[in-house]
Amino acid sequence: MATYKPKNILITGAGGFIASHVANRLIRNYPEYKIVVLDKLDYCSNLKNLNPSRSSPNFKFVKGDIGSADLVNYLLITESIDTIMHFAAQTHVDNSFGNSFEFTKNNIYGTHVLLEACKVTGQIRRFIHVSTDEVYGETDEDAVVGNHEASQLLPTNPYSATKAGAEMLVMAYGRSYGLPVITTRGNNVYGPNQFPEKLIPKFILLAMRGLPLPIHGDGSNVRSYLYCEDVAEAFEVILHKGEVGHVYNIGTKKERRVIDVAKDICKLFSLDPDMVIKFVENRPFNDQRYFLDDQKLNNLGWSERTTWEEGLKKTMEWYTSNPDWWGDVSGALVPHPRMLMMPGIERCIDGSEEVKGMVSQFTNNQSRMVVPVSKVVSGSPRKHSLKFLIYGRTGWLGGLLGKICEKQGIPFEYGRGRLEERSQLILDIQNVKPTHVFNAAGVTGRPNVDWCESHKTETIRTNVVGTLTLADVCREHGLLLMNYATGCIFEYDAGHPEGSGIGFKEEDKPNFTGSFYSKTKAMVEELLKEYENVCTLRVRMPISSDLSNPRNFITKITRYNKVVNIPNSMTILDELLPISVEMAKRNCRGIWNFTNPGVVSHNEILEMYKKYIDPSFTWVNFTLEEQAKVIVAPRSNNEMDASKLKSEFPELLSIKESLIKYVFEPNRKALAD
Repeated sequence: MATYKPKNILITGAGGFIASHVANRLIRNYPEYKIVVLDKLDYCSNLKNLNPSRSSPNFKFVKGDIGSADLVNYLLITESIDTIMHFAAQTHVDNSFGNSFEFTKNNIYGTHVLLEACKVTGQIRRFIHVSTDEVYGETDEDAVVGNHEASQLLPTNPYSATKAGAEMLVMAYGRSYGLPVITTRGNNVYGPNQFPEKLIPKFILLAMRGLPLPIHGDGSNVRSYLYCEDVAEAFEVILHKGEVGHVYNIGTKKERRVIDVAKDICKLFSLDPDMVIKFVENRPFNDQRYFLDDQKLNNLGWSERTTWEEGLKKTMEWYTSNPDWWGDVSGALVPHPRMLMMPGIERCIDGSEEVKGMVSQFTNNQSRMVVPVSKVVSGSPRKHSLKFLIYGRTGWLGGLLGKICEKQGIPFEYGRGRLEERSQLILDIQNVKPTHVFNAAGVTGRPNVDWCESHKTETIRTNVVGTLTLADVCREHGLLLMNYATGCIFEYDAGHPEGSGIGFKEEDKPNFTGSFYSKTKAMVEELLKEYENVCTLRVRMPISSDLSNPRNFITKITRYNKVVNIPNSMTILDELLPISVEMAKRNCRGIWNFTNPGVVSHNEILEMYKKYIDPSFTWVNFTLEEQAKVIVAPRSNNEMDASKLKSEFPELLSIKESLIKYVFEPNRKALAD
């Protein structure tokens, strides 16, 4: 069998985990090969992964997206590329359930761009396409022979479906245009440098922090794990000895249940598995087993070298020595991470002095490194890879959001544009370059929603046109929009009677049309369902610890001459606004009832006010019929089911507990001081 000798290799996605190990290995072992790395530095990529190659004369880094046809064609021609090793892809299954379109864009369209460039330039001698064992689908539990390379492809999740689709394109270009393609399908890989959304690094970091290890389902799912250096060697063998037109499985016959992986990590940290392991909700579909037949690759001379015990120990030692390699990864350590995988989210390269030095060194020699360096404000080194753009500067929620960002050290700027002016919003995004956008702007009316009844055009302009324009602009720029909406779109009915404890769920259709304000909010919420980049948070009767704020529900009712007495769901901003920031980090999407669990009545709140704040306070009740005589538009009264939010944030307090902890106790203490 003739050995293939490349000259100039383009490796896509080599800022990521597996490809960085392959790139570093080839650069180290073959100084006569020129290695060009193309990576857009997405959330799971890190330039530091390429540190071993930084001083090598045969290495060049280009920051860019494989979806850019002009860039790909330019690189193939100017760098005289004869070999492509295509690793770049979105790979995390949890993410694919929440953002499947982005997987199609990256995994299928990106691959198609590369293949078309190869066809056009006509100079590629090898195209190695990196796929996954998941394209085979689930292996029977009692199977003793693994899937071989000719097995049927039966993907079961959006991630594996896009990888199978990409494989079909690769095969088609090989057959129709004669491209010299090779495809690999590999088992799970673990080791140093892996982004901690994956099982093993996540469990190691959680164990280091003394936190529970969350296991999907019952932990009986079986997986095969290969150490990263063994996999890098496999690609080295396939590059030189692989036959054009063939597929190669990269696997191991040593299988482990997820629960056993967790127990092995507990053992390394001397933790009690019964105390640390926590079983959580399973994925929408979680394949029970993947099992590969790797004999074909063994015939080329490759075999697994690293034992499970040895590899796991090396991996643990690396993470304990490099705990801050990835910066703030709190969003990845939750049971079902949903990291933002859009063009607006790229890993910052101006954080640490080490990385800044790496970029500076490479950019001083343009023949070796092509990557723009972001500006760093003097005296303010970036601590986060986040930056928020907030609309609603003069509003109550917008002002509180700014204070939360300041407290957490998150860079942010307030939007200058009007929501209904598309060009102004685009300019804001271009100037600020945010990772997330928060919409706390909107018309509620002053002093109350009755204003909207006589200002309907202004209400529509902001609440409907403005919100939809912002959502659309954010979608075009690949940005998650956190949109503060309202729960005042429901009222108690026969299916949700007052006092029953049956709350309206996120999927329930709004049934309250008593006020024009609520009509516009219900309308825009329905339309926003078409935007997959929006997280809608239904705020209700907001309360904060600032009892002097006239927008505070408590402040309002303590100043009324008379009040009704009806139980309602409410939002304690001191507890829930920080949660909304965390939801942005976790890339939460869709509609959420953004209230504390349970209900509280007007009288119950005023009783607390009297107990904690003003013992001499008195009030008078009146009926809804009497209230209707002094207001223009009816008011919404309802209970909302907050179980979805409680499931995501188990520490969330009930409405009465939250009122005491965040509002009344702090104010009583302040009065005492």
